[in-house]
Formats: sequence, structure tokens, C-alpha cells
Amino acid sequence: MKSSNHRIALLAFAASTALILPAFAQTTPERNAYFGETHVHTGWSFDAYIFGNTKTGPEEAYKYATGQIIQHPMGYPIKITTPLDWMGVTDHSEYVGTVKLANTPGSALSKLPIAEKLKVRTPADIQRIYLWLGYTIVDKKPIKELISPEVAGNIWKENNAIADRFNKPGKFTAFCSYEWTSTPDNRNMHRNVFFKDCAKVPELPFSAIDSSAPEDLWDWMDVQRKAGSELLAISHNANLSDGIMFPTEVDFKGRPIDKAWAESRERNEKLSEIKQIKGQSETHPTLSPNDEFANFEVLTYLLGDPAGRFPTIPGSYIRDAYKTGIAMQDTRGYNPYKFGIVGGSDSHNTGVPYRQENFYGGHARNDGDEKQRMSGHVFAGLDVRLENPAGLTGLWAEENTRASLFNAMQRKETFATSGPRIQLRFFGGWDYSQDAKDVKNREVWNIVPDWLKDRLWVRTAYAQGVPMGGDLPSMPADKKAPSFAVWAVKDPTSGNLDRIQIVKGWTKDGQSFEKVFDVVWAGKRTPDPVTGKVPPIGSTVNIHEASYKNTIGAVELKTVWSDPEFDPGLNAFYYARALEIPTPRWTTIQAKNLGINPPEIVSATVQERAWASPIWYTPTEQARVTAKPGMTVASLQQQPGVTALNDDQLKDLIVGKSTWIRNNATGSVFQVIWSTAGRRLITNVDGTLPQPGQVGDVMHSGELGSPSSYSIKDGKIVTAFGNLPYEVTVYKVGDKYFGARSNEYGYANYEVVPAPINLENLSSGQAARSPF
Repeated sequence: MKSSNHRIALLAFAASTALILPAFAQTTPERNAYFGETHVHTGWSFDAYIFGNTKTGPEEAYKYATGQIIQHPMGYPIKITTPLDWMGVTDHSEYVGTVKLANTPGSALSKLPIAEKLKVRTPADIQRIYLWLGYTIVDKKPIKELISPEVAGNIWKENNAIADRFNKPGKFTAFCSYEWTSTPDNRNMHRNVFFKDCAKVPELPFSAIDSSAPEDLWDWMDVQRKAGSELLAISHNANLSDGIMFPTEVDFKGRPIDKAWAESRERNEKLSEIKQIKGQSETHPTLSPNDEFANFEVLTYLLGDPAGRFPTIPGSYIRDAYKTGIAMQDTRGYNPYKFGIVGGSDSHNTGVPYRQENFYGGHARNDGDEKQRMSGHVFAGLDVRLENPAGLTGLWAEENTRASLFNAMQRKETFATSGPRIQLRFFGGWDYSQDAKDVKNREVWNIVPDWLKDRLWVRTAYAQGVPMGGDLPSMPADKKAPSFAVWAVKDPTSGNLDRIQIVKGWTKDGQSFEKVFDVVWAGKRTPDPVTGKVPPIGSTVNIHEASYKNTIGAVELKTVWSDPEFDPGLNAFYYARALEIPTPRWTTIQAKNLGINPPEIVSATVQERAWASPIWYTPTEQARVTAKPGMTVASLQQQPGVTALNDDQLKDLIVGKSTWIRNNATGSVFQVIWSTAGRRLITNVDGTLPQPGQVGDVMHSGELGSPSSYSIKDGKIVTAFGNLPYEVTVYKVGDKYFGARSNEYGYANYEVVPAPINLENLSSGQAARSPF
């Protein structure tokens, strides 16, 4: 038997809230959870000023973060529910502070001739100034007087001086930071840039006026790093990027994505924002139809609400990016999407509402009044009732200082919450609880229960396992699957916990898959014997009274879990998600205040949550052999007599017919009916009725009596999913037909097969996928 100190390289679990110390704690090797803000705007951002935030700047933002009362742009007092441990003010670097200074009598800028064009005297001036400044950025014709070192440079220096004044090591950390605000064609490509040391910052920040390409931002960051300035970027609102935040084929400049691009992104862009006022970016129900909690604060919107357009879903969400990243790793040898998770606000009010009961909007006069919000007011094409409270970032760090917190960001030991201060730990490693010969006699999800009593489990976790944001070490030869220790404790002022889940993604032959495991939950619920899903916890919410009772759920949840479906030959990632019990949404609370019914456009309740950054698994070359790779297009094309079908041959193969297709990566067999009117329908998967989401993103609305469109063009079968077109090339080899889908990295995974005579024993238990 192993010694007690080596019983698991992962550690099993116990957790003691005594390890969670207050913000002024001294250095601790177990690290503390420090909560803070990565994304907030003040009246120094030109759009915030035009929205009506004319009285407050970075100084008031730090006052608010530390618990002081400040004024909302509409004149009423606001106060944070619980002070933060740290913050970075991220005003837009484009023309930062200039509109405010032009309208401030006596300022140096107000005395320049250009100031007259920036004066806000009437409501019409607001629209005029906003469009004028915006178009100078889009048209790449910046106003030279406003970007000069004498103007922009001095404002940047003042921003950093304010951060230095509020930075109190051990008590409160203020970062020097800003937002790079690239918005090409109404697509959100914004990044928040954080510096480790305010004494080592450039004279001017790099803005979208300099370039709207993220590749140029990363190059500039590399130059700053060589000059001694440590910095990192945080992408935000991927959900509003129209599919371009996480590309797979070409970069922003239209160049093929390669290893150098991936390395540049991973080096500079360590984190991505998963939740803020304008929705969440974890996943979308279309991408994750088997995830019953995916429909959480989903926002279908493009910045400015351009007429006739709606956002592309693939390429716009973090879980999808993680799956894309490991597929690229598996097929191309690089992964640009190994980033950690943070939460933020994007409030333009200087102050930030983090709680449902304290929501006062995020865009000054445009959503700052309760009656206005609840009337269905539309701001820039957005019904403001679709907004939601801000997210928070948790950092596991040794102490509350710039260096320690920044290092936590760098190593991605970060987690995010939807607003409450849920604390979440997540570690991974290999089970050494017993000799290998004994493991087979144990339930894989019930290992090492003695660790649950060990108050020092976190110390062992760091010594023998890897925390969130890390990579599992190579799998020992005698181990069967990785194990994960997960722990969450509720916010004392919020709802109890419902459950903790582990989200797994993996890839095979260019396809990517996901599954959500319920690993520990409150109460005596029993998982469904077929699906494995734990039933809903129920609800204590009284919608009419906008209240709830904490009589269900748990204060703390913890467990050790081993992956029962682990394949050592496949790339994978895992992250933890903790959910609260249902509580009233802010719209329900404010409807009660006004004596009206809650709006039907949004849910009356919400399940707040927390997300941990992932832990990645990469197989060794020896383990990869066991994966038995499938057929690639390159190998297919080397076969004698192979031909790619043209339009006429494709029409003859499918139009007005039914075909049976096997996904050779999973073994699943399914039927597709092709109409002569350009519609197709999936009617059978492994001998059973297709279930919603069984076929994942590939089937896109082709199952359960909901046909989707297809067309044949330039030798391809073309379908669309989430507003993104996909193409299938069909090859004929002898009397066989093989299909290769455009987003499966050069694999020809699909084969037309004869109609089965007996479907009863076809079920493979894996997700069916079709290119058609």
C-alpha cells in the first residue's frame, strides 16, 4: 500500500471553511479566494459620458469597490452589497477622458478649439458626438488632437496615479488596466488589458485606433513584455462576437491560423470573461442541447442592433472554444484556446450591481430607472430586461497584492460567479488510493472517503495534483482514469447550493463531444437510471412576493470523482460548475416593487452559479495509439479510383431519397430523408427516435420532425447551423461513398451504408453525428 501522504496524487476531499480567510490575510500556501472586478467603465469612457455618466470617474469606482456610497448617474445613491478585494478600472482607451475633460470648465482640453465639437449642450449633441467619434475609429481617421501624448498620455498617467492611491497591499488591490475596444462591423472583439505593476506601463495604451486586429494587440503586448512590463488580455462578450472571437481557419486579417498564431494568443490572452451584464458566454442551448442548465441569461444581440442581422453561434461561446481547441490540438498540434475563466460587469455607471436584489442597470440614463427598465425600454436595440447583474472573478492567491493576484491570473487559477460569492475549488490528478489491482473492485466515483476528514487536503492537493487552469501530468501506466476533487461553499447572503457538475469535453477524428456529469448534490435525490441526470431540486420561490426560503439545498458540497468514460488516447478537458437553488430574478423583484406581473420575456427565477477554469488532459504518443484514428481525406484521396462528386452526382445520390449513414468515429447509424424542396430530416438514430441534442451541433434542427434546409453548390452539400454554413464533400471509392465535413479538420468520418434489416441492436450509446 502507498503511504498516507501518497494515497492519491490528486487528493480527495474534505474542505474546511477555516481555510478561507478574509481579504487582509497574510501569505498562505493554501491560497485564499479573492473576489474582484475585471471590467468596469466610468465617465471617462466617452460612451459612458454620453450615456449620462458625467459625474464620476476612476476614483469613485475604487471608492464604490471598497464600500463607499457614490452617486448613480441618475442622481440616487448606490452602494456595493459586499466590498471587493481588488479591481481594475477598464475605461475605453479610445479617446479616454476627452469628452469629460472637454465639458469640464478650466481643464486644459476645454481650452482647445476641438473642445467645442465635444460640448454636450442638448440631447442632439449626444448622438452627434457618439457617431462622430465612433466613425473616426471605424474609418481609421482619428482626431489627432485627442490622441496626442499631451492629451491621451496625461489622462493615462492620471488613471494610473489614481490606481496607485487606492492600492493598499494586503487590504485592497487596484490594477492599472484599460479596454481595447475593437468592434468591426458591430462584432464584439473587445479585450481588457491588465498590467502587473503600475510602475512599468507604456506611455500610452494600445487602442483600436491603432488597430482593430487582435493580432496587432498581441504583438504590441509582446513588445511591452520585452521592455519589462508584464501584462495580459481578457477577451469579453464572446457571445456578441458573431462567431469571430474563436476562429478555426483564418485570423482577423484573413491569414490561415497556424501554430505561431495559437502560441501568440495563448501567451497574451490568458483569460476570457464568461458572464457579465450583457449575458453569459459559457454555452448556448443550440451548442449544448443536452445541458439542461445551458439556457441561462442567453442574449441574442449584436452591438448597435444592426438591421437584418443576428449573431452566429459557433465561435461565440467558451465551451465550444474549449472543444475546438482540443480538436485543433489533436489534428494540428496546437491549441489556441487554453484560457481560464473570469467574470465581470461591463457597467458604464462607475458602480456595479452584482446581485439580483440590487440591480440598477449598467448604462446610466438608458436603463437607470426602475419604471423605465420594467416598461420594456429599448436601448440601442436591446430590451433592457434582458440585462442581468454582473459576474465576479475569484482568484486563488497567496495574498492580496498586485503580484500575487496577477500571478493567479497568469496561471489561470481563476473562477467566475454570476454575482454571489460562491467559493469553488477544483483539482485533478491520478488515483493512488489503492494498489492498481484493487481499484477494479471499487466504485470509481467513491474513492478515498477518508480524505473527506482531512483539513489539510488543499495543501496535499497543491503538492500532488494540479489546480484549475492546469494540465494533468502524463498518465501513469497502472492508472485507469483521472480523479478530480471539487468543493464549493455558498455565499452566506445568497441561496443554498443545488449541485456541483463536472463538464467534460473530448475529441476524436476531428469531432468534438461534451457531457455534463452531476457529481455531488444536496438532498436525497437519485439520478435517473438511464440518463444519469439528477432531478431538479425544486423551488421555494414565491413569484408573487419575489421571495424564497433557504429550506432546501446545501451550505457546502464536496466530493472526489473519477471519469467513468475516460479514454487515455483522446484529448479532453474538465471544468466544474456549481449551481444554487432557484431564487427570484431581478425582474421579478422589481415587478413586485411596482405591483405588476413579472415580464414573460425572461425567466421569473434564476439559478446563480460558479464556474472553475478547466483542467486539460493531453495523451502521450504511446496512449494516442489506442485511439485508432479514422480515415482522413488525404488517405482517402490516395486510394485508386477515388472521385469527388460534382453537383449532378450529388443530386442523383440524395435528392428525393432516403439514405442511411454511419458516423465511423462513433459507430452510430442514422437515416436522413432528403426532400426535392431542399429540406432534410433525421428520422432514426441507432434504431431509436432521435432525441433533442443527441446529434449535437452537426444535425442542427434536422431531427424530431423539424426539417432543416440544405443546398448543393460547387460540389458540396451545404447546410447551416447557428447562422454558420458548413460544407460536406462526398467521395466515391468503388461502390462506397464517404463524406468529409468542412469543420472536422481533414477527416472523412461519414459513410453511406445499406439500409439496416434489423435496428434493434444498433445502439452504440454514443452521440450520432451527420454531416448532412
